[in-house]
Amino acid sequence: MRNIGIVSLSSGIVGEPFVHFEVEIGLRRLQEYGLRVTFLPHALKGVDYLRAHPEKRAQDLLQAFRDPEIDLILCAIGGDDTYRLLPYLFEHDELANAVVNKPFLGFSDTTINHLMLHKVGLRTYYGQAFLPDVCELGPEMHPYTRKYLEELLFSGTIRQIEPSDVWYEERRRFAPDEVGVPLVARPNNGFELLQGPPKFRGKILGGCIDSLYDLFNGERYPDMPILCEKYHLLPNTDDWKGRILLLESSEEKPSPAKYRQALEYLKQAGVFGAVTGVLVGKPMDEVYAREYRQLLVEVVGREDLPIVFNVNVGHAMPRCIIPFGVEAVVDVRNQIIRFEA
Repeated sequence: MRNIGIVSLSSGIVGEPFVHFEVEIGLRRLQEYGLRVTFLPHALKGVDYLRAHPEKRAQDLLQAFRDPEIDLILCAIGGDDTYRLLPYLFEHDELANAVVNKPFLGFSDTTINHLMLHKVGLRTYYGQAFLPDVCELGPEMHPYTRKYLEELLFSGTIRQIEPSDVWYEERRRFAPDEVGVPLVARPNNGFELLQGPPKFRGKILGGCIDSLYDLFNGERYPDMPILCEKYHLLPNTDDWKGRILLLESSEEKPSPAKYRQALEYLKQAGVFGAVTGVLVGKPMDEVYAREYRQLLVEVVGREDLPIVFNVNVGHAMPRCIIPFGVEAVVDVRNQIIRFEA
């Protein structure tokens, strides 16, 4: 790949002056690979502008797919209201008419964009974004994170993932005097099988459990469940059959009560009755890890369904990249997830 297009589909923070020093770090790292980086026209407009103009965010996504010079679409960061792009992407089949087969990479609120792209038949990549990963303030990108980003950039795919040897404590401050300061590393335990057989397969789909919760619950945005139902964003039970559900939790560190409710929503939607397994990302700073493990086993209610905890994907650092829509083989005994496409 030669050219990367960066889009701000949720928060517009990447355009704010106080993060310019971070953006410069990320641009330098990508340019050292010999890559050309293009910010789509509205990606740097800032938080207030993009909050007020979801149609401009949608335009950027459509343009990124239409532009033959862009080889990979990279999300700047997540946020919490990318669902507002739905009318501008689906009312007149705008996304279906624009989409072409090029990699799309993002996580967090971008879960909703992954579901949009799944709806129009595109395979996507989940797990990293520009500001939180490429612009990492430490002396370098986290080696585990960098390994998977380089694989996607230079091979166009991800062939397998393994656990990281370490995990990092959350950075508490993002300021110029933090540049070059490494995060505190802790030993990592690898993939943990909570129940079910240690080997299973299927195409992975899912994302941030907070975003999936908001698909059903209008506490944050009352119109979100309404719009998501109108455009049939959540795959139906038949679509979930034979798939592996990915769940990871956000920096908001959802309480056990909210986590339970999110799992209950998915259960009521028939997801757990259809999938072949569940992969669960490590929570940030391992907050509520014990409670989440217990809730997963308790709420899912299928002893035969494999549940694998502590995958290095999502909000806890470092982060791998997981392809969606590609046949995967999860092998906990050998601590590997292989992708067959």
